[in-house]
Amino acid sequence: MAEIIWGLATSHVPSIGAAMDNHKTTDDYWKPLFDGYAPAREWMADHAPDIAVIIYNDHANALDMSIIPAFAMGTSDHYAVADEGYGPRRVPNVVGAPELSEHLLVNLMDEGFDLTVLQDLDVDHGLTVPLSVYTPEPGEAWPCAVVPILVNVLHYPQPTAQRCLDLGEALGRAIRSYPEDIKVAVFGTGGMSHQLSGERAGLINEEFDRNFLTRIEKDPQSLAQISREDYIREAGSEGIEMIMWLVMRGAVGDDIRRVHDTYHVPASNTAAALALFATPEGDADSSEQQGALHG
Repeated sequence: MAEIIWGLATSHVPSIGAAMDNHKTTDDYWKPLFDGYAPAREWMADHAPDIAVIIYNDHANALDMSIIPAFAMGTSDHYAVADEGYGPRRVPNVVGAPELSEHLLVNLMDEGFDLTVLQDLDVDHGLTVPLSVYTPEPGEAWPCAVVPILVNVLHYPQPTAQRCLDLGEALGRAIRSYPEDIKVAVFGTGGMSHQLSGERAGLINEEFDRNFLTRIEKDPQSLAQISREDYIREAGSEGIEMIMWLVMRGAVGDDIRRVHDTYHVPASNTAAALALFATPEGDADSSEQQGALHG
């Protein structure tokens, strides 16, 4: 049976990808952010999944504002990197996992989550930047296949935080029921607090962000009770992206260990964060590797 070995919550700010692509990660502006990533990257490199399920939002690149499903899933065997107006990022295209996609789709439908099926999908920075946070130098190919799950955080009414946590719990059950022996990582992306336009452009609420980082480990249900209006009021119009972290949190389950977290302000007028959680299966994998090293 499939195992979920870790969950990663990470910002997907496009300039983070640009900093990596243009070799600026050691510049004074960017170095604190990437230094904060280092312990998580080292741990993830030692606990490589076969497939990553990445929860993110499209930024009107693959889907325009006339088509905005609440939840959608890619079912292709490949996903091209989107041209967001300045050419695609210089990173590999993404390999899909259509068999797992179909299994998840059927199981989630059976649990009452009506996902839109995307058989053709270009993936933008919402997905590729988190992959780069995990694997900064992929070479010719990313180290794992990907199942993309899209959430509407752009247009009112967005799914509620509770619905996202519930989706994550159903997603976790669906992954663990997959009959093949594979290792799966789940990414929740977006956030933290930021607003890109309007009178509050540039808003960052560090107190809200740090409180969220604390509660997502031990009390995600309390975060699920926050209304969409309060997410936007406290974290900005784009800060509501944090509801996608709750999908990841629901999927990994209650028995988790925080491996590492980091928080940085600003990353292109945005609060950026990372939180990495290991499951018992992920820790067992670590113990097996240590045993092999010392055997």
